[in-house]
Amino acid sequence: MGQDRPHPAPIPPLPMAWGHTYVSITGSKGEGEEIPLTAFTDRRWPGILLQAGATGLDTPPYELHSDSSPNLDGSQFRSARAAAREIMLPVYLYGIDRRSLKETKRKLISALSPRRGHCVLKFVEADSQVRKLHCYYKAGMEGNEGADNAGFRWIKYGIQLTAFDPYFYAEDLRVAEWEFNRGEGMLKKGKAVFPLRLSRGLLADPDVPVVNPGDVESWPIWEIRGPVRDFRFTSPDGRAFGITAPADGKDAVAAGRVLTVDTRPGHKTVSDDTGRNYWPLLDPSPALWPVESGKSAVGISITAGNGPASLKLTLRPRYESY
Repeated sequence: MGQDRPHPAPIPPLPMAWGHTYVSITGSKGEGEEIPLTAFTDRRWPGILLQAGATGLDTPPYELHSDSSPNLDGSQFRSARAAAREIMLPVYLYGIDRRSLKETKRKLISALSPRRGHCVLKFVEADSQVRKLHCYYKAGMEGNEGADNAGFRWIKYGIQLTAFDPYFYAEDLRVAEWEFNRGEGMLKKGKAVFPLRLSRGLLADPDVPVVNPGDVESWPIWEIRGPVRDFRFTSPDGRAFGITAPADGKDAVAAGRVLTVDTRPGHKTVSDDTGRNYWPLLDPSPALWPVESGKSAVGISITAGNGPASLKLTLRPRYESY
C-alpha cells in the first residue's frame, strides 16, 4: 500500500480590519454635552479615558420564574423576563493641572446627576452601527484619594449605572407608509425592508409581512392620517386594537387629523394632533402589541374615507448587546 499523502496545513483566515469602538456618555436625558470616553488618542488635555474592565454591557440579566410541587423534586420553568442592567465603567480623568482636573470632574458629575434625568451611553463600531443605552448614575464617583486611585492631576472612578430598560436601541428608525386615494402606491408587496402592500382606498390583509431587525420585540408607533372610516391591527398571536366605524356615518379619524397610537411601555397613548384622547373609542379589550424580532405576519385592516389618507408605521429596533 502506498503512503498517504500529507495533508496541506490549513490556511488561517485573515482578520478583518476593524477600528476601535467609540464610546461616549451624554447626560441630562441625552440632551447635554456628549462626553467622549474613548477619543483620548492624542495629546489633547484634559481628557476622560475609559479603561479596560467595563462590565454589564452584553447579555442583560434575567429573572427566572418557576412552579414547584410538594410531591416532585425540583421545579418547573414558567417564564423569564429581562431585569434591569447594572453597568460599571472604569474611567481615568487626566488634567493639565489641578484646576483643569477639578473642572473635568465637575462637568462629569453634573452631566451624570440622576436628578437631571437619564444619561445615554453611545457605542459606535467601525461599521458605523450606533447603539444607545439609557441609564441612570447610581454610584462610583464618591472619590478615593488613596495613592493608587488619585493624584494631583488625575483620578480614577468606577462609575456604576443602572439601565432600567436593559436593551440597546438603534439610532435609525424603521419606517413604512401606505397612502390611500392618491393614485399609485409608494411601495409594493415583497419589496424594501418593510414589504408592506399599499392600495388605493382599502387595505385588508391578515398576513402583511413585517421585518424587525432587532434581537427582541420592538414597540411601534402607528400614525393614521384621516379621513379614515375604521381600522384594526392584529398581531400574529391574535392580540388586536382598532376603532369600528361610528354608527352615525362619520369617520373614526376625521380629515386633516393625525391619530398617533404609541404602543411603547411608559407611553401607551392614543391621541390626535390636537391632544384629543381616543382611548375610550377603541374597541373592547384593546392590546397595544409589539412587533416581534425577525420576520412576522401581522393583520392590517384600514378603510379610507372620502379623501387622501395615509398610514405610517415606525419602530426603533432593540438589541441585547452593543
